[in-house]
Amino acid sequence: MNKREGSPLLLIATYNDGKVKDLQELLEGTGIELIMPAQIDLNLDVVEDGHTYAENATKKAVAFARASGLISLADDSGLEVAALGGAPGLYSARYGAQQGGKLSDAERCAVLIRNLQGKPRPWTARFYAVIAIALPDGETHSAEGFCDGEIIPEERGAGGFGYDPIFLMPELGKTMAELTMEEKNRLSHRARAVMNAKGFLRVLLSKSG
Repeated sequence: MNKREGSPLLLIATYNDGKVKDLQELLEGTGIELIMPAQIDLNLDVVEDGHTYAENATKKAVAFARASGLISLADDSGLEVAALGGAPGLYSARYGAQQGGKLSDAERCAVLIRNLQGKPRPWTARFYAVIAIALPDGETHSAEGFCDGEIIPEERGAGGFGYDPIFLMPELGKTMAELTMEEKNRLSHRARAVMNAKGFLRVLLSKSG
């Protein structure tokens, strides 16, 4: 791994390709060199057993920072649907799966829509994200972001991942999966969390350099 001259390093603490793509776009132009776990042969399985998004994100960031010796950024995010009492929430990535199993994005969307049948529309919902940044010595910082919308009964759009194709942003008339990258980088829950984290991220990385 060759560090670009003068570029601070930031380890992205995820193996989720969709999140990696989002974070690469959101941090483009910052002068930060993003490192992926595979580049340093790091393979961690962090159990996300926290009671909040912040707990899960922080736990992942701390584990990756300690294992790598690099400042690490992790996120935890979820979809909260009012008609389902805030579900799937913290369990968004595992929603509908049998214990130990894993559903595809399309399968999770189908389970969610099936569970909403018979409930009055609009099915209001919120995407919520927490970005956590950890230093190897255990110091942590976090920031949050959210995006309001509603669930629709059919997928629309080829972009994004997860629940993006069924999450409608009524003011735009588009699902998250139909947004341009510029729109997503401005409006999504993850974009807003990263924006709120950039200030202390710059300070931490400048100290590490």
